[in-house]
This record gives sequence, structure tokens and C-alpha cells, in this order.
Amino acid sequence: MTGYRFKFAQRESEFEQIHRLNYAAFVEEIPQHAPNPERRLVDQFHAENTYAIGCIGDEEQPEVVAMLALRSTRPFSLDRKLANLDSYLPAHRSLCEIRLLYIRPDHRNGKVMRGLMELVATYAIQHHHDMALISGTTRQQRLYRHLGFEPFGPLVGSGDAQFQPMYLTVTASLRQTPWVQALQAAANGDAASHAASHYDPPLNYLPGPVNIAPDVMALMGQPMLSHRSAQFVADLARVQARLCALVNAPHVEFLFGSGTLGNEAVAGQISLLPSRGLMLVSGEFGRRLRDDAHRWQLDFSTIEIPWGDVFDLTAVAAALDADLAIGWLWCVHSETSSGVLNDLPGLAALCAARRVKLCVDCISSLGVVPLDLRQVYLASGTSGKALGAVAGLALVFSNYAPQTQPEHLPSYLDLGYYRQANGVPFTVDTNLVYALDRALDHFEARGADATAQTAASLRANLRARGLTLVAPEHAASPAVTTIALPAHISSLAVGDALAQQGFLLSYRSKYLIARNWLQICLMGDYRADTLPDLVDALAHWTTHAAAPVTA
Repeated sequence: MTGYRFKFAQRESEFEQIHRLNYAAFVEEIPQHAPNPERRLVDQFHAENTYAIGCIGDEEQPEVVAMLALRSTRPFSLDRKLANLDSYLPAHRSLCEIRLLYIRPDHRNGKVMRGLMELVATYAIQHHHDMALISGTTRQQRLYRHLGFEPFGPLVGSGDAQFQPMYLTVTASLRQTPWVQALQAAANGDAASHAASHYDPPLNYLPGPVNIAPDVMALMGQPMLSHRSAQFVADLARVQARLCALVNAPHVEFLFGSGTLGNEAVAGQISLLPSRGLMLVSGEFGRRLRDDAHRWQLDFSTIEIPWGDVFDLTAVAAALDADLAIGWLWCVHSETSSGVLNDLPGLAALCAARRVKLCVDCISSLGVVPLDLRQVYLASGTSGKALGAVAGLALVFSNYAPQTQPEHLPSYLDLGYYRQANGVPFTVDTNLVYALDRALDHFEARGADATAQTAASLRANLRARGLTLVAPEHAASPAVTTIALPAHISSLAVGDALAQQGFLLSYRSKYLIARNWLQICLMGDYRADTLPDLVDALAHWTTHAAAPVTA
């Protein structure tokens, strides 16, 4: 693993490397300046700049792989690009400017950016600034926003060199990034927290736990309302209405537990039906649904296909037509174990035409793709995956109004009992509901289309590197990309190596180890900007990993 050092440039050899990085950034990558035979570009404000740099190699002769420039002297470069700059900014701020941000492509792994931003915080604290300005390239807006930058004003620049003016307050940094919070404590003399200032959170591409936006997580630390208060009951109904509108379902109940609890409640409702059913199994989570059905002693038959395959709707229709006693069908929409997204509209149409009640595990598809549950009898979801909220809420949608069943169901799994009590039959963690409400704000702002586009680009990049994807392209879930490694390459070894490099992938579940698979998951507040670096690292380690390891 590369060892980086971050410092403010002092030596002539460091400044010379900065000029050459400046050329690589703003001549070769972003065509803002004309080429020159020396392949070096000295910034117009060089004499006024303080340079934060990231280095590797020998301490006496370091190799500079990243840099940015800091200035406190007006006029800033943004003053020249944006008339009346101060009119766009909060009043009474002490400003500095971040310029010339560049990281060599082979070192764009997230850790370098955080190291540079730690030096920005150091500079701001030392010079008594509370806001930093930057002209952020339009190519990296998600990265800047993830770091806490806020856009303001119109775009500046032209052609392929366009930039969004942005600002970062020290307060926002302290609120959103624990490593800056620790840095301020160290600057105030708390020596014990100095080591914590090097906190380097890994890049999370797991199916759970997912990254959670700071303002969503902050709500978990707020004083809780009484779950019996009129305010909370009204707020709960409002959040339920938001979710119902999102998926076109008339009813949803919140159960306080994991998504598995939601599936148990679905099984309980199915147990009330007089008919037998049909289970569809194509992976680990379809297998778990079938196990639930056995535990509830449901009467059913099964269509099981190989992992990674897609259900043939003609075969499903034939099974339904061959057994007219079948009154319900239960399946997984997005099979997390393989990354296959099953055809929910097609299944809904088949079931509706035959008056079969369709029940669906939507735990890994809710918030990933548009869902229309109008023809779905029951569907389960969860707060802690693609919606980006805190785990702990199981969501059960229904297209009918459940009635309480005290003689047949445990009260904790009785959806009718929840409905009868306006959604609050027991003591609940009110903050989980408010965190979900805030997460829905983020979800509605970003939409599912961005993840679909990001995932398509990711899959194309992986295939271009010669990697084998389990799900066929036409049925690939945007949230879960499963990679099948050849037998001579260990998924455990590759996953461990990537974890050491700062990338968290899913690869340690028993069903993944057994198949030598690993997964890249795009759920919650994930980082899209570092995916090219992840693919580079994955391609590297798949050529250097050891033989498979037995779990």
C-alpha cells in the first residue's frame, strides 16, 4: 500500500514538480492554457501561493503526486471571473482561495484528496479564515459536494474548461468530516486527538452498512420525541405518504428491525391466504424466502434456476396455468447475491391476468430503480440500503388495508395491528423515522437515474478490463455488480488487498466465497468519482492475487 505524506511545499525541487503538475492539469487534462516545449506552467500568483502537496518516496527527495494552492490576498482569481463575487457569499466571512487542485491519475484513490483537505483546514485555522473558495471543475462536482463544498453563482470559463464557483465553510467541514474535527481539537491543544486527525475512512461499496449523509446521521443524536405525541404520529403519517407516493402503493407500515423482519411480516400475511403458492428462487435471497415459507409451513411449489440466470416468464406462466390452485407468488426483485434484476412489471402482468397475488422482496431495489407496486400484493423494503437512511426500519407495502389478526399472528408481525394503532403500536425510535425523512430529501434530489448511468459505466469499464460479470447486461441491477473471478485468482485475496488500499467491497459472505465472487455495490451516499480508481486497483490485483482460499 502506498505511503503518502502531506505537507506544505518548501523546497525548490518541490516547486519545480508543482509547475510540471500544473502543466499536466491545465494544459494536458483541462485545456485551459496553450502547450509549451518545457512542459511546465508557473502560476500567475506563484509568489503569493502556499502549496499543499502529497508526496511519496524518499523524504529528502520526495515525488510530488498531488498539489493545490492556497491564497489569502484579494483580488482572488474568482474576482476576475465573477463580477460582484461577494454578493453571492454569506456576509462577514474571512476568505481564502483554493486553486490549482490536481492529483496524478494513478493516485486518485480518495486518501490523497482527504490528505490535501486536511492541509486546507490547517491553513484556514492558522490564518483565521472561516471560508475557502474554489473554482471546481464540472467533472468533479460530486466529489466537491461530498467534501462539503456548496455551489454558488454561474459557471465560469468556457468550452472544455468550465468551472463551478463553490465555497467551503470551516463549520461545514467540522460538521461533516471527523478528521477535520479531530484536527481542530489538536489545534486547540488536545494532543490525544492528534492521531485521530489522520482518520481515513474507507470507500464504501458494500450492500450494507452503507454510507450515510452527515445530516441524516446527525438526526440520530437529537433528543427523541415521545412516540405517542401528536407531532410524531403526524410526522410518521407524512413520511409514510412520501414512501407510498414513491412506489405507487396505497399502504406502508414501519416495523423496527432489519429487512428480514419485513419478510417475516409478509410471510405472516401470506399464511392467512387459503391458497397454495409458487416460490421463485435464483440466488441466496430467494433461497432465504423459501426457507421462511417452510418455517411458516406454507403450501407451495418452487421454480429454481441457476444463480445469475433470469426467470423465463413463459415458464412462470406455464407453472401458474398448470396449477390453478396457486393463489400467490413470492420472489426477490433484485437478487443481491448475483446482481440480477428480475422483471417485476412482467411478473406483475402475469399475476394480475391470473388473479394471483404477487409478493416481492424489494429490499435491494427500493431506491435503485423506479418501482410501481400498484399490482403488488405485498412488498418488503428497508431504510438502510439504497434510500441511504439508518438501518433499523423494515418497510412493508401493501395494495390492500391489512386487518388485525390476533388469533393467527404474533402482534409484532401483525400489519393490521400496526394500521389499527396509526403505525405506532409499540415503543419506537422516533429518530429513525426522522433520519429516513431527511434521507428521502437526498434521494429525491439525486434520483435513481444517476446511479443507473454510473453503474452502466462501471460495468462497461470492468468488461473492458477483461473481468467477467455474473448478471447479463439486460438484467443487471444498478446497485449490485457481481464479478466472477477465474479459479486461479482468490476473491478473498483480491478483496483483502482492495480493503488494505481503502476500498470496501462485498466478498466475505459464505455464498460469495463459495463461488469466488466479489461485488461492487452502489447504495447510500456512495462515491462515484473514485470508481475509476477502484477498477484500476481491481484490474491490478486480479493479476497478482494468490490461489483461492477455502472459507
